[in-house]
Amino acid sequence: MNNFVARTIGPFEVSPVGLGCMSLSGYPESKAFMIDKREQALATIHAALDAGVTFLDTADAYAPTWNSYGHNEVLVAEAVRTWNGSAVQKSRIVIATKAGVTRAKGNDWFGVGGYNSSKEYLYRATEASALRLGVGKIQIWHHHRPDPSLTFEEQYENVNSLKDHGIVQSIGLSNINSSQLGIALKIIGGPKEGGIVSVQNELSPRFSLNLDVLDICEKNGIAFLAWSPFGGIGRADNINSDKYEALHAMALHKGVSIFALTIAWHLAKSKVIIPIPGATQPKTILDSISGSRIELSRAEFNELNETLPETSTVAGTYIPKRQP
Repeated sequence: MNNFVARTIGPFEVSPVGLGCMSLSGYPESKAFMIDKREQALATIHAALDAGVTFLDTADAYAPTWNSYGHNEVLVAEAVRTWNGSAVQKSRIVIATKAGVTRAKGNDWFGVGGYNSSKEYLYRATEASALRLGVGKIQIWHHHRPDPSLTFEEQYENVNSLKDHGIVQSIGLSNINSSQLGIALKIIGGPKEGGIVSVQNELSPRFSLNLDVLDICEKNGIAFLAWSPFGGIGRADNINSDKYEALHAMALHKGVSIFALTIAWHLAKSKVIIPIPGATQPKTILDSISGSRIELSRAEFNELNETLPETSTVAGTYIPKRQP
């Protein structure tokens, strides 16, 4: 993996930076439809794999339209299948997917969708994901978002049953707070018990609420997959803004991009963090990956932390639900 220092997700050893593949299926609200740029999307994943990335994140709900459900999973499977890496290299790729968010006619990407964490639905969803990914068993499956129609105990019991169903190897959770994670750990257990191996939550210099979730992950050896690591595409207060003068100045001094330096910040923050930046071009994911090779001294890391503006209380696309 070049100069990467591998990180761990349960039984899997992966590159310290993954590729979040959601944006490769398009953003309807911005009309940036990657569905019309399939070759570019495939080239972006291939570039990441060529550079040593071994972790790809997708979900069944990542699709440009309500009736193209599973679009991103199909794309990821095609990218891995058509990549010119060796059989050994392909065997090292770990793909994580998610389910639990439903799409109905007329729902746009980030519109008001539904949630379904019933056992029957999750069984069907995982089977469909495995089929689209072309695998007999999903390596890492994340419960996408809490289902307000069920108690947390009910839905995490349903999630836990997926391993017995035989389609899921390892379980993760996404978009949760510390109370929810605590309940899930009591039901499912952590990595040592063959339970929860990862949590996928938003984390960036702009948004750093729910760091108590990160604390729990560190104590239990659970990987923390940081989505939207740059603060969200198109947000006025993301790392491109002038609020991050120290970040910009340090990047200029080191001769790196602010994006690469932000990835280095994530990796320095905790050994369990694996940032999963999105990308729609090979050059952008390669720049993000380069952040894993940036050395940050303790003094530099502290300087960045001390100069960050107060964290936003508004998530990029979703605020994790609180325990009632």
